[in-house]
Amino acid sequence: MAKRGGEAMAKRARERNRQAKQAAKQARRDAPSEEVEGLSAANETALMEEFAALSARYEAKTVSHEAFEQERHRIFVELGIESD
Repeated sequence: MAKRGGEAMAKRARERNRQAKQAAKQARRDAPSEEVEGLSAANETALMEEFAALSARYEAKTVSHEAFEQERHRIFVELGIESD
């Protein structure tokens, strides 16, 4: 029975992750094209908060290592810390 509970938690985490990705993509689409050269403070703050939430989910073992690394890389690319 405990295994089913873990599967349900993992499914909810995947759904939250999918929704966060969709929200981030929509925010990028809605962002003015003039800000392409640099992040606004609000966008940078939002990305850092997204990374903090991702890290918390990873520590709580509700997100896989592979998913964590993919999302971390995406966030860091948007922040300009890593390159694509």
